[in-house]
Amino acid sequence: MSFILKPVDTVESISPADFKKKYLDPRKPLIIKGLTKNWPAREKWTTDYLKEIAGGLEVPLYDNAKVDPSKPINSAAAHMRFGDYLDLIKSEPTELRIFFFNLFKHVPSLINDIILPKDLMGGFIESMPAMFFGGSNSVTFLHYDIDLPHLFHTHFGGRKHIILFDNKWKERLYCIPNATYALEDYDVANPDFKKFPALNGVEGYEVFLEHGDTLFMPTGMWHWMKYLDGSFSLSLRAWDASPVRKAQSLFNLAIKGGLDSLLKMALKAPYATFREKLAVKRADRALAKGYPKP
Repeated sequence: MSFILKPVDTVESISPADFKKKYLDPRKPLIIKGLTKNWPAREKWTTDYLKEIAGGLEVPLYDNAKVDPSKPINSAAAHMRFGDYLDLIKSEPTELRIFFFNLFKHVPSLINDIILPKDLMGGFIESMPAMFFGGSNSVTFLHYDIDLPHLFHTHFGGRKHIILFDNKWKERLYCIPNATYALEDYDVANPDFKKFPALNGVEGYEVFLEHGDTLFMPTGMWHWMKYLDGSFSLSLRAWDASPVRKAQSLFNLAIKGGLDSLLKMALKAPYATFREKLAVKRADRALAKGYPKP
């Protein structure tokens, strides 16, 4: 019993025509190892450098604990000076991570250290370059991004383990109803298939990113991430060209974001329990019916 995971295609570089035909249009992930070869950030961005330019900032921290049903999604577990946090992740294992941090807002000159891959596609959201930091042992729970962007996810300073699934598998992944994340009661890296039988046979991809590698994640792709070393990543976001996809993004932000948070805070544990039970029922039903169909 297991997931069926295959490696992601890896290239040093790729032409815009091949990228569009083989990966962007079919919404297939890709690792581009040489995308950052001309970025100043590739050599310049170290934890010591980031500490020097922004160490005094206070940052929210997140851990591996299951979401508290009485709080909105992505509520911080603690706060710390950015410089102290960078020292922590380089010195010892920790679950603590920084989520969706726009360091560029505080240090605008950082934008000069990267090059948006506009030769490969358009639609980049230039105001939203997001950074993610984690200590070894920190995990990002299984989810897909609520606004449905394409992502170019570049890693710095260590290694990162990533597991990906196409959105068609969402019910078999025990997707929480009216949300963009999965039931948090199973370990994606080592799930209990007897307790969660719908996971057996789910197909996906497995990735190990190293310093300077860029992973292209198509819109709507589920992702789980574990930092193997204290390190950090940069995500560049780009809109899908489809008007339907943009409409789905707005719907997600309104319903699966705003309304869901309000219901969670109003109804708390009973609402969370109801949705978890419904996720299990839907997963069992999808498994029995053989969804998704080939």
